[in-house]
Amino acid sequence: MNDLTRHATLAQSDLTDAQLRAFWMPFTANRQFKAQPRLLARAEGMFYYTPEGRQILDGTAGLWCVNAGHGRKPIVDAIARQAAELDFAPTFQMGHPLAFQLAERLLQILPRDFAQVFFTNSGSESVDTALKIALAYHRARGEGHRTRLIGRERGYHGVGFGGISVGGIAANRKVFGAMLPGVDHLPHTHDLQHNAFSRGQPKWGAHLADELERLLALHDPSTVAAVIVEPVAGSTGVLIPPDGYLQRLREITAKHGILLIFDEVITGFGRLGKPFATQYFGVTPDLITVAKGINSGTVPMGAVFARQGIYDAFMQGPERMIELFHGYTYSAHPLACAAALATQDLYRDEGLLERASELASHWEDGLHSLRDCRNVIDLRNIGLVGAVELAPRPDAPGARAYDALVKAFFDESLLIRVTADIIAVSPPLIVSRAQIDEIFGKLRRVLQAID
Repeated sequence: MNDLTRHATLAQSDLTDAQLRAFWMPFTANRQFKAQPRLLARAEGMFYYTPEGRQILDGTAGLWCVNAGHGRKPIVDAIARQAAELDFAPTFQMGHPLAFQLAERLLQILPRDFAQVFFTNSGSESVDTALKIALAYHRARGEGHRTRLIGRERGYHGVGFGGISVGGIAANRKVFGAMLPGVDHLPHTHDLQHNAFSRGQPKWGAHLADELERLLALHDPSTVAAVIVEPVAGSTGVLIPPDGYLQRLREITAKHGILLIFDEVITGFGRLGKPFATQYFGVTPDLITVAKGINSGTVPMGAVFARQGIYDAFMQGPERMIELFHGYTYSAHPLACAAALATQDLYRDEGLLERASELASHWEDGLHSLRDCRNVIDLRNIGLVGAVELAPRPDAPGARAYDALVKAFFDESLLIRVTADIIAVSPPLIVSRAQIDEIFGKLRRVLQAID
Protein backbone atom coordinates (compact mmCIF):
# COMPACT_ATOMS: atom_id res chain seq x y z
CA MET A 1 0.00 0.00 0.00
CA ASN A 2 1.55 3.35 -1.05
CA ASP A 3 1.36 6.52 1.06
CA LEU A 4 -1.48 8.01 -0.97
CA THR A 5 -3.65 4.90 -0.59
CA ARG A 6 -2.77 4.58 3.09
CA HIS A 7 -3.77 8.18 3.77
CA ALA A 8 -7.04 7.79 1.88
CA THR A 9 -7.87 4.57 3.71
CA LEU A 10 -7.15 6.09 7.11
CA ALA A 11 -9.09 9.28 6.41
CA GLN A 12 -12.10 7.57 4.87
CA SER A 13 -12.87 5.77 8.12
CA ASP A 14 -16.32 4.14 7.93
CA LEU A 15 -17.66 6.09 4.95
CA THR A 16 -18.75 4.00 1.99
CA ASP A 17 -17.97 4.91 -1.60
CA ALA A 18 -21.67 5.63 -2.12
CA GLN A 19 -21.67 8.06 0.79
CA LEU A 20 -18.57 9.83 -0.50
CA ARG A 21 -20.17 10.19 -3.94
CA ALA A 22 -23.47 11.52 -2.56
CA PHE A 23 -22.15 14.82 -1.18
CA TRP A 24 -21.38 17.41 -3.86
CA MET A 25 -18.77 19.41 -1.94
CA PRO A 26 -18.56 23.20 -2.21
CA PHE A 27 -15.41 24.93 -3.50
CA THR A 28 -13.70 21.53 -3.71
CA ALA A 29 -12.06 19.44 -6.40
CA ASN A 30 -14.50 16.62 -5.65
CA ARG A 31 -12.77 13.79 -7.53
CA GLN A 32 -9.39 14.68 -6.09
CA PHE A 33 -10.72 14.97 -2.54
CA LYS A 34 -12.68 11.73 -2.65
CA ALA A 35 -9.59 9.84 -3.77
CA GLN A 36 -7.80 11.11 -0.65
CA PRO A 37 -10.34 12.40 1.91
CA ARG A 38 -9.38 14.67 4.77
CA LEU A 39 -12.08 14.18 7.39
CA LEU A 40 -12.71 15.97 10.67
CA ALA A 41 -14.88 14.24 13.26
CA ARG A 42 -14.86 16.49 16.33
CA ALA A 43 -13.24 19.63 17.70
CA GLU A 44 -12.24 21.20 21.00
CA GLY A 45 -10.36 24.39 21.79
CA MET A 46 -7.59 24.89 19.23
CA PHE A 47 -7.90 21.43 17.71
CA TYR A 48 -9.85 19.25 15.32
CA TYR A 49 -9.73 15.47 15.55
CA THR A 50 -9.94 13.00 12.67
CA PRO A 51 -12.26 9.96 12.83
CA GLU A 52 -9.19 7.96 13.90
CA GLY A 53 -8.49 10.36 16.78
CA ARG A 54 -5.52 12.23 15.32
CA GLN A 55 -5.24 15.80 16.65
CA ILE A 56 -5.14 18.58 14.02
CA LEU A 57 -4.01 22.06 15.04
CA ASP A 58 -6.51 24.54 13.62
CA GLY A 59 -4.52 27.20 11.80
CA THR A 60 -7.54 28.72 10.05
CA ALA A 61 -10.26 29.08 12.72
CA GLY A 62 -12.30 26.58 10.72
CA LEU A 63 -13.05 28.78 7.73
CA TRP A 64 -12.07 32.16 9.22
CA CYS A 65 -14.99 31.82 11.65
CA VAL A 66 -14.28 29.94 14.91
CA ASN A 67 -12.87 32.99 16.68
CA ALA A 68 -13.67 31.81 20.22
CA GLY A 69 -12.27 28.31 19.69
CA HIS A 70 -14.07 25.02 19.28
CA GLY A 71 -16.67 23.42 21.53
CA ARG A 72 -16.93 26.29 23.97
CA LYS A 73 -19.30 25.12 26.71
CA PRO A 74 -21.16 28.43 27.24
CA ILE A 75 -22.08 28.53 23.55
CA VAL A 76 -22.98 24.84 23.39
CA ASP A 77 -25.17 25.15 26.49
CA ALA A 78 -26.91 28.26 25.16
CA ILE A 79 -27.81 26.48 21.91
CA ALA A 80 -29.14 23.44 23.77
CA ARG A 81 -31.25 25.54 26.14
CA GLN A 82 -32.67 27.58 23.29
CA ALA A 83 -33.56 24.51 21.22
CA ALA A 84 -35.59 23.19 24.13
CA GLU A 85 -37.28 26.53 24.87
CA LEU A 86 -37.96 28.08 21.44
CA ASP A 87 -36.63 26.21 18.45
CA PHE A 88 -37.96 28.57 15.78
CA ALA A 89 -39.90 31.81 15.59
CA PRO A 90 -40.74 33.88 12.50
CA THR A 91 -39.47 37.43 12.25
CA PHE A 92 -41.88 38.48 9.49
CA GLN A 93 -44.49 40.61 11.31
CA MET A 94 -43.54 38.79 14.53
CA GLY A 95 -40.54 38.75 16.82
CA HIS A 96 -38.75 37.04 19.71
CA PRO A 97 -36.78 38.78 22.47
CA LEU A 98 -33.33 37.41 21.61
CA ALA A 99 -33.31 39.10 18.20
CA PHE A 100 -33.73 42.55 19.72
CA GLN A 101 -31.36 41.85 22.61
CA LEU A 102 -28.63 40.67 20.24
CA ALA A 103 -29.06 43.63 17.88
CA GLU A 104 -28.64 46.10 20.73
CA ARG A 105 -25.69 44.14 22.11
CA LEU A 106 -23.87 44.24 18.78
CA LEU A 107 -24.37 47.97 18.42
CA GLN A 108 -22.46 48.40 21.69
CA ILE A 109 -19.20 47.30 20.03
CA LEU A 110 -19.70 49.34 16.85
CA PRO A 111 -18.96 53.02 16.21
CA ARG A 112 -21.82 55.21 17.40
CA ASP A 113 -22.79 56.03 13.80
CA PHE A 114 -24.41 52.59 13.49
CA ALA A 115 -27.93 52.22 14.79
CA GLN A 116 -29.65 49.23 13.14
CA VAL A 117 -28.93 45.55 12.54
CA PHE A 118 -30.53 43.44 9.80
CA PHE A 119 -29.98 39.70 10.39
CA THR A 120 -29.12 37.18 7.67
CA ASN A 121 -27.79 33.62 7.65
CA SER A 122 -24.41 33.96 5.91
CA GLY A 123 -21.88 36.37 4.50
CA SER A 124 -23.30 35.87 1.02
CA GLU A 125 -26.75 36.87 2.22
CA SER A 126 -25.30 39.82 4.12
CA VAL A 127 -23.66 41.15 0.96
CA ASP A 128 -26.77 40.79 -1.19
CA THR A 129 -28.79 42.42 1.60
CA ALA A 130 -26.40 45.38 1.82
CA LEU A 131 -26.48 45.89 -1.95
CA LYS A 132 -30.28 45.84 -1.96
CA ILE A 133 -30.41 48.27 0.97
CA ALA A 134 -28.05 50.62 -0.88
CA LEU A 135 -30.16 50.60 -4.04
CA ALA A 136 -33.43 51.00 -2.15
CA TYR A 137 -31.97 53.76 0.04
CA HIS A 138 -31.21 55.98 -2.93
CA ARG A 139 -34.63 55.32 -4.40
CA ALA A 140 -36.28 56.22 -1.08
CA ARG A 141 -34.43 59.55 -1.19
CA GLY A 142 -35.59 60.31 -4.72
CA GLU A 143 -32.32 59.25 -6.38
CA GLY A 144 -33.48 56.07 -8.05
CA HIS A 145 -31.07 56.79 -10.91
CA ARG A 146 -28.24 55.58 -8.63
CA THR A 147 -28.16 51.95 -9.74
CA ARG A 148 -24.49 51.24 -10.44
CA LEU A 149 -22.35 49.20 -8.05
CA ILE A 150 -18.56 49.16 -7.87
CA GLY A 151 -16.52 46.30 -6.43
CA ARG A 152 -12.86 45.44 -6.74
CA GLU A 153 -10.75 42.97 -8.68
CA ARG A 154 -9.95 39.86 -6.61
CA GLY A 155 -12.68 40.81 -4.15
CA TYR A 156 -14.75 38.03 -2.60
CA HIS A 157 -18.27 38.88 -1.51
CA GLY A 158 -19.91 35.49 -1.26
CA VAL A 159 -21.71 33.46 -3.88
CA GLY A 160 -25.07 35.16 -4.44
CA PHE A 161 -25.56 36.81 -7.80
CA GLY A 162 -25.05 40.21 -6.22
CA GLY A 163 -21.89 39.06 -4.46
CA ILE A 164 -20.28 37.47 -7.49
CA SER A 165 -21.21 40.48 -9.63
CA VAL A 166 -19.36 42.95 -7.40
CA GLY A 167 -16.76 40.30 -6.58
CA GLY A 168 -13.66 40.08 -8.68
CA ILE A 169 -12.44 36.47 -8.58
CA ALA A 170 -12.67 35.19 -12.15
CA ALA A 171 -13.33 31.53 -11.34
CA ASN A 172 -16.33 32.51 -9.19
CA ARG A 173 -17.90 34.42 -12.08
CA LYS A 174 -17.01 33.04 -15.49
CA VAL A 175 -19.49 30.16 -15.82
CA PHE A 176 -22.55 31.92 -14.39
CA GLY A 177 -23.58 34.23 -17.18
CA ALA A 178 -23.78 37.99 -17.50
CA MET A 179 -24.01 38.93 -13.80
CA LEU A 180 -25.87 42.04 -12.62
CA PRO A 181 -25.80 44.94 -15.07
CA GLY A 182 -24.12 48.24 -14.26
CA VAL A 183 -21.22 46.87 -12.20
CA ASP A 184 -17.59 47.95 -12.49
CA HIS A 185 -14.43 47.14 -10.56
CA LEU A 186 -11.52 48.95 -8.98
CA PRO A 187 -8.06 47.46 -9.47
CA HIS A 188 -6.72 45.32 -6.64
CA THR A 189 -3.78 46.58 -4.60
CA HIS A 190 -1.42 43.59 -4.71
CA ASP A 191 1.89 44.29 -6.46
CA LEU A 192 4.89 42.16 -5.52
CA GLN A 193 7.29 44.58 -7.19
CA HIS A 194 6.32 47.29 -4.72
CA ASN A 195 4.98 45.67 -1.56
CA ALA A 196 6.38 42.14 -1.22
CA PHE A 197 7.28 41.12 2.34
CA SER A 198 5.52 44.10 3.89
CA ARG A 199 4.93 43.93 7.61
CA GLY A 200 1.40 45.15 8.19
CA GLN A 201 0.03 47.73 5.75
CA PRO A 202 2.16 48.32 2.65
CA LYS A 203 3.42 51.86 2.17
CA TRP A 204 2.86 51.70 -1.59
CA GLY A 205 -0.53 51.70 -3.28
CA ALA A 206 -2.80 54.32 -1.68
CA HIS A 207 -2.97 56.07 -5.06
CA LEU A 208 -4.92 53.11 -6.46
CA ALA A 209 -7.98 54.42 -4.62
CA ASP A 210 -7.97 57.34 -7.05
CA GLU A 211 -8.98 54.87 -9.75
CA LEU A 212 -12.45 55.32 -8.28
CA GLU A 213 -12.48 58.90 -9.58
CA ARG A 214 -11.69 57.56 -13.06
CA LEU A 215 -14.59 55.10 -12.89
CA LEU A 216 -16.93 57.79 -11.63
CA ALA A 217 -15.94 60.10 -14.48
CA LEU A 218 -16.64 57.26 -16.91
CA HIS A 219 -20.07 56.39 -15.52
CA ASP A 220 -21.14 59.73 -13.97
CA PRO A 221 -21.04 59.68 -10.15
CA SER A 222 -24.75 60.46 -9.92
CA THR A 223 -25.48 56.96 -11.29
CA VAL A 224 -23.42 55.10 -8.65
CA ALA A 225 -25.18 53.71 -5.57
CA ALA A 226 -22.38 52.03 -3.64
CA VAL A 227 -18.78 50.92 -3.52
CA ILE A 228 -18.06 47.64 -1.72
CA VAL A 229 -14.64 46.40 -0.59
CA GLU A 230 -13.19 44.04 1.95
CA PRO A 231 -10.99 46.12 4.28
CA VAL A 232 -8.61 43.15 4.10
CA ALA A 233 -9.28 40.88 1.13
CA GLY A 234 -9.25 37.41 2.68
CA SER A 235 -10.38 34.58 0.43
CA THR A 236 -8.31 35.77 -2.52
CA GLY A 237 -5.12 35.35 -0.49
CA VAL A 238 -4.90 38.05 2.21
CA LEU A 239 -4.42 41.35 0.39
CA ILE A 240 -3.80 44.11 2.92
CA PRO A 241 -4.83 47.69 2.13
CA PRO A 242 -2.00 50.15 1.56
CA ASP A 243 -1.60 52.85 4.18
CA GLY A 244 -4.16 55.59 3.42
CA TYR A 245 -6.05 53.61 0.78
CA LEU A 246 -9.31 53.07 2.69
CA GLN A 247 -9.29 56.65 3.92
CA ARG A 248 -9.11 57.86 0.32
CA LEU A 249 -12.01 55.63 -0.74
CA ARG A 250 -14.08 57.12 2.09
CA GLU A 251 -13.23 60.67 0.98
CA ILE A 252 -14.22 60.02 -2.63
CA THR A 253 -17.46 58.21 -1.87
CA ALA A 254 -18.54 60.86 0.65
CA LYS A 255 -17.82 63.65 -1.83
CA HIS A 256 -20.11 62.09 -4.43
CA GLY A 257 -22.92 60.90 -2.14
CA ILE A 258 -22.07 57.23 -2.72
CA LEU A 259 -22.49 54.64 0.01
CA LEU A 260 -19.35 52.81 1.14
CA ILE A 261 -19.84 49.19 2.20
CA PHE A 262 -17.20 47.30 4.18
CA ASP A 263 -17.43 43.52 3.83
CA GLU A 264 -16.20 42.46 7.27
CA VAL A 265 -17.26 38.84 7.11
CA ILE A 266 -13.62 37.90 7.80
CA THR A 267 -12.26 40.97 9.60
CA GLY A 268 -15.21 41.33 11.98
CA PHE A 269 -15.17 40.24 15.63
CA GLY A 270 -11.56 40.65 16.63
CA ARG A 271 -9.52 39.31 13.75
CA LEU A 272 -7.41 42.49 13.59
CA GLY A 273 -7.34 43.25 17.32
CA LYS A 274 -10.35 45.58 17.30
CA PRO A 275 -14.01 44.55 17.19
CA PHE A 276 -14.16 45.55 13.51
CA ALA A 277 -11.81 46.75 10.79
CA THR A 278 -13.64 50.08 10.71
CA GLN A 279 -12.15 50.78 14.14
CA TYR A 280 -8.74 49.34 13.29
CA PHE A 281 -8.32 51.54 10.22
CA GLY A 282 -10.25 54.53 11.57
CA VAL A 283 -12.56 54.61 8.55
CA THR A 284 -16.35 54.54 8.99
CA PRO A 285 -18.38 53.14 6.09
CA ASP A 286 -22.16 53.42 5.68
CA LEU A 287 -22.94 49.69 5.81
CA ILE A 288 -20.98 46.75 7.24
CA THR A 289 -21.58 43.10 6.39
CA VAL A 290 -20.65 40.39 8.89
CA ALA A 291 -21.14 36.65 9.51
CA LYS A 292 -18.62 33.95 10.60
CA GLY A 293 -17.36 35.28 13.95
CA ILE A 294 -20.75 36.66 15.00
CA ASN A 295 -21.33 33.41 16.90
CA SER A 296 -17.95 31.74 16.36
CA GLY A 297 -19.28 29.72 13.43
CA THR A 298 -21.60 27.57 15.56
CA VAL A 299 -24.95 28.26 13.85
CA PRO A 300 -25.29 29.89 10.40
CA MET A 301 -25.80 33.63 10.90
CA GLY A 302 -24.88 36.97 9.39
CA ALA A 303 -25.88 40.61 9.68
CA VAL A 304 -25.76 44.02 8.07
CA PHE A 305 -25.05 47.06 10.23
CA ALA A 306 -26.56 50.32 8.98
CA ARG A 307 -25.97 53.92 9.95
CA GLN A 308 -28.97 55.73 11.39
CA GLY A 309 -29.61 57.91 8.35
CA ILE A 310 -29.97 54.91 6.08
CA TYR A 311 -32.69 53.36 8.23
CA ASP A 312 -34.43 56.72 8.64
CA ALA A 313 -34.73 57.13 4.87
CA PHE A 314 -37.00 54.08 4.77
CA MET A 315 -39.22 55.13 7.67
CA GLN A 316 -41.75 57.13 5.69
CA GLY A 317 -45.27 56.65 4.35
CA PRO A 318 -48.09 54.89 6.21
CA GLU A 319 -46.87 53.04 9.31
CA ARG A 320 -48.79 49.91 8.31
CA MET A 321 -46.71 49.57 5.12
CA ILE A 322 -43.63 47.32 4.91
CA GLU A 323 -40.62 49.60 4.40
CA LEU A 324 -38.19 47.04 2.92
CA PHE A 325 -39.46 44.00 1.05
CA HIS A 326 -36.55 41.77 1.92
CA GLY A 327 -35.69 39.10 4.49
CA TYR A 328 -35.09 35.41 5.13
CA THR A 329 -37.07 32.66 6.84
CA TYR A 330 -34.21 32.17 9.25
CA SER A 331 -33.34 35.84 9.88
CA ALA A 332 -32.48 36.08 13.60
CA HIS A 333 -33.08 32.36 14.13
CA PRO A 334 -33.45 31.76 17.90
CA LEU A 335 -30.61 29.22 18.06
CA ALA A 336 -28.28 31.51 16.14
CA CYS A 337 -29.18 34.44 18.40
CA ALA A 338 -28.59 32.39 21.55
CA ALA A 339 -25.22 31.27 20.24
CA ALA A 340 -24.30 34.82 19.29
CA LEU A 341 -25.20 36.25 22.71
CA ALA A 342 -23.12 33.56 24.45
CA THR A 343 -20.26 34.23 22.04
CA GLN A 344 -20.36 37.96 22.73
CA ASP A 345 -20.12 37.14 26.45
CA LEU A 346 -16.98 35.08 25.80
CA TYR A 347 -15.48 37.81 23.66
CA ARG A 348 -16.06 40.32 26.46
CA ASP A 349 -15.06 38.16 29.41
CA GLU A 350 -11.87 36.82 27.79
CA GLY A 351 -10.87 40.01 25.97
CA LEU A 352 -10.88 38.17 22.65
CA LEU A 353 -11.87 41.15 20.52
CA GLU A 354 -8.58 42.82 21.49
CA ARG A 355 -6.38 39.75 21.84
CA ALA A 356 -5.05 39.83 18.28
CA SER A 357 -3.42 43.19 19.02
CA GLU A 358 -1.52 41.58 21.91
CA LEU A 359 -0.30 38.72 19.72
CA ALA A 360 0.19 40.60 16.45
CA SER A 361 3.92 41.28 16.87
CA HIS A 362 4.69 37.68 17.81
CA TRP A 363 2.52 36.49 14.92
CA GLU A 364 4.26 38.81 12.48
CA ASP A 365 7.73 37.67 13.52
CA GLY A 366 6.71 34.02 13.24
CA LEU A 367 5.30 34.48 9.76
CA HIS A 368 8.28 36.44 8.45
CA SER A 369 10.68 33.83 9.82
CA LEU A 370 9.58 31.78 6.80
CA ARG A 371 11.18 34.18 4.33
CA ASP A 372 14.12 31.87 3.64
CA CYS A 373 11.92 28.84 2.88
CA ARG A 374 11.83 27.30 -0.56
CA ASN A 375 9.64 28.95 -3.22
CA VAL A 376 8.39 31.74 -0.93
CA ILE A 377 7.92 34.97 -2.93
CA ASP A 378 5.88 36.98 -0.42
CA LEU A 379 4.74 37.05 3.19
CA ARG A 380 2.05 39.42 4.45
CA ASN A 381 0.29 39.90 7.76
CA ILE A 382 -2.10 42.02 9.74
CA GLY A 383 -3.67 41.25 13.12
CA LEU A 384 -3.96 37.46 13.38
CA VAL A 385 -4.05 36.92 9.62
CA GLY A 386 -1.12 35.82 7.51
CA ALA A 387 -0.35 34.66 3.99
CA VAL A 388 2.54 32.79 2.40
CA GLU A 389 2.68 33.24 -1.37
CA LEU A 390 4.58 30.60 -3.31
CA ALA A 391 6.07 30.77 -6.77
CA PRO A 392 3.75 28.76 -9.04
CA ARG A 393 5.06 25.76 -10.89
CA PRO A 394 5.34 26.74 -14.56
CA ASP A 395 3.31 23.75 -15.71
CA ALA A 396 0.78 23.63 -12.85
CA PRO A 397 -0.29 26.86 -11.10
CA GLY A 398 -1.85 26.13 -7.73
CA ALA A 399 -0.33 22.67 -7.43
CA ARG A 400 2.45 23.71 -5.08
CA ALA A 401 0.06 25.18 -2.51
CA TYR A 402 -2.26 22.19 -2.81
CA ASP A 403 0.67 19.87 -2.10
CA ALA A 404 1.42 22.02 0.94
CA LEU A 405 -2.18 21.67 2.14
CA VAL A 406 -2.11 17.88 1.85
CA LYS A 407 1.31 17.59 3.47
CA ALA A 408 0.33 19.94 6.29
CA PHE A 409 -2.79 17.92 7.07
CA PHE A 410 -1.35 14.42 6.83
CA ASP A 411 2.28 14.90 7.88
CA GLU A 412 2.15 17.85 10.27
CA SER A 413 -1.44 17.62 11.57
CA LEU A 414 -2.04 21.27 10.74
CA LEU A 415 -5.10 22.78 9.08
CA ILE A 416 -4.26 25.53 6.58
CA ARG A 417 -6.22 27.14 3.76
CA VAL A 418 -4.99 27.60 0.20
CA THR A 419 -6.13 29.62 -2.78
CA ALA A 420 -4.12 29.43 -5.98
CA ASP A 421 -0.50 29.32 -4.71
CA ILE A 422 -1.20 31.22 -1.52
CA ILE A 423 -1.38 29.67 1.94
CA ALA A 424 -3.56 31.55 4.44
CA VAL A 425 -3.45 31.15 8.21
CA SER A 426 -5.84 32.74 10.72
CA PRO A 427 -6.17 30.75 13.96
CA PRO A 428 -8.85 31.03 16.65
CA LEU A 429 -8.29 34.09 18.82
CA ILE A 430 -7.58 31.84 21.82
CA VAL A 431 -4.27 30.74 20.23
CA SER A 432 -1.25 30.87 22.54
CA ARG A 433 2.21 32.15 21.67
CA ALA A 434 3.49 28.57 21.88
CA GLN A 435 0.83 27.46 19.40
CA ILE A 436 1.76 30.30 17.07
CA ASP A 437 5.33 29.01 17.15
CA GLU A 438 4.00 25.53 16.48
CA ILE A 439 1.97 26.69 13.47
CA PHE A 440 4.97 28.33 11.83
CA GLY A 441 7.30 25.49 12.78
CA LYS A 442 4.98 23.04 11.05
CA LEU A 443 4.65 25.35 8.05
CA ARG A 444 8.43 25.60 7.75
CA ARG A 445 8.76 21.81 7.59
CA VAL A 446 6.02 21.63 4.98
CA LEU A 447 7.54 24.36 2.79
CA GLN A 448 11.00 22.85 2.95
CA ALA A 449 9.64 19.45 1.92
CA ILE A 450 7.71 20.38 -1.23
CA ASP A 451 9.31 20.94 -4.63
